[in-house]
Amino acid sequence: MSTIPVELASQRKIRERNKLYYRFNHWPIWIFVFFIAPGPLTFDLFAQGFDRRMALWLTIVLTATAIAGLGGRLPGVEPKPYIIRFTEDRPNPLYRRICYTFAWSEVITFAVLNTTGLLTAIVTDRWYLKQIYRYGYFPLAGTIWILGLLGQLPRVKSSTKGEGHERRYFYGSVWAVCWAQPALWAMWKVLPRTRLGDSIKLLIFLGILGFVGNLARLGRLPRTRPIVPGELAVSD
Repeated sequence: MSTIPVELASQRKIRERNKLYYRFNHWPIWIFVFFIAPGPLTFDLFAQGFDRRMALWLTIVLTATAIAGLGGRLPGVEPKPYIIRFTEDRPNPLYRRICYTFAWSEVITFAVLNTTGLLTAIVTDRWYLKQIYRYGYFPLAGTIWILGLLGQLPRVKSSTKGEGHERRYFYGSVWAVCWAQPALWAMWKVLPRTRLGDSIKLLIFLGILGFVGNLARLGRLPRTRPIVPGELAVSD
């Protein structure tokens, strides 16, 4: 018998429409997702601070997401929930597939490149993270974009039928990196850039990813419980 708690969709309150504050609160999420999409630029942001390039890119992202949000073309920013019945074989809209593809690419790519940078620093006793981001970010992120285009990622498939389970994979991954990445940034500022210091950073970083990922697997974090099929519920 499974020890993972399930969420009974029949017990969830059904929303006919998304309230204005709910829609507005989801907008910053997608601003952030698309703002950090150019990985090398994001690396420069954390390494050197905000500059004119980032101000221009942020303006473009704010404008584009505002237009999409007003048109109800961002997940969670729609006038009413798109997904109601989790077992329904319903077409997954293009805007959802694009948004979640970019989110997946950042969840995976930043974690992989930071791990690679730490391993490289430990082995060579030198930091090459800037070069790793410059030459490695777009090939890796681009591969994930292609997988999204082909509908091979959770929440990015052509149908929403598996949403009750796919969303827990997505939110579990997001929870893990949202805990691990800020911790790594803090350690990068505080701990010395030595083999020992970098080894500690790597162990803690991977430890957080594994610990939080396991909590998500067990359904102990928000939106990581499987939703029982055949019932009504709304999805964000």
